[in-house]
Amino acid sequence: MDDRLAGVLADLEAEGDQLEAVVAPLDDAGWRTATPAEGWDVAHQVAHLAWTDEVAVLAATDKVAWDAGVLAAIEDPDGFVDTAAAQGAAVLPEELLARWRTARTRLVETLAALPEGTRIPWYGPPMSATSMATARFMETWAHGRDVAAGLGVELPPDDRLRHVVHLGVRTRGFAFRARGLEPPESDVFVDLRLPSGEQITFGPEGADQSVTGSAHDFALVVTQRLHHADADLVAVGADAQQWLEVAQAFAGPPGPGRPTR
Repeated sequence: MDDRLAGVLADLEAEGDQLEAVVAPLDDAGWRTATPAEGWDVAHQVAHLAWTDEVAVLAATDKVAWDAGVLAAIEDPDGFVDTAAAQGAAVLPEELLARWRTARTRLVETLAALPEGTRIPWYGPPMSATSMATARFMETWAHGRDVAAGLGVELPPDDRLRHVVHLGVRTRGFAFRARGLEPPESDVFVDLRLPSGEQITFGPEGADQSVTGSAHDFALVVTQRLHHADADLVAVGADAQQWLEVAQAFAGPPGPGRPTR
């Protein structure tokens, strides 16, 4: 296992531990607290994380089971994610929490053990183990923010969110294509401030188009947890501005996003 994969997996475990510390003490009513995702309560959010971790393990280890899951998704492309979340949320909270613990532990162990160069099939393009770990971090981070918002608690931002930023930058072209748009050919320079104060950059500094500001807000925008108009971000250039309007770091069709404040 290379150092980069090890680092992402360590951060994935830490992000999961942080969210578990929030949900583990909840009573039944707490698990049924509504979150900003329409129709999803806390249990739906955790069930979705457990299910996606389990599916990622199947993608990496069991081609027959993975292919069967893809066929089921094709039969219900607009509803299979919600269906899986609803089914998972229907059990007792302690059962759901145990399922998620097992799923996320097994995911880390599976990705750590994959031979170098392995490509894992997914609902989008196949991914390396590091890319899969990054995608799973992004999901855990984003859905954790939904849970925290529903419960009225704060998950302090930290530099682990750099993985979400990285994925958000890499999926720029995908975000346009997901909406039936041709990705602009122009370069965009991205210069963002992590919670620690460290600056991270992507793209050529001399580009005419740029996005600058808060890495935390950028991560919220690309996971569609914050409307771009409410973010501490400055986009220079029409292509950069449009990118923030369509940004999407997750696979699948565009989501409804969040309304502006």
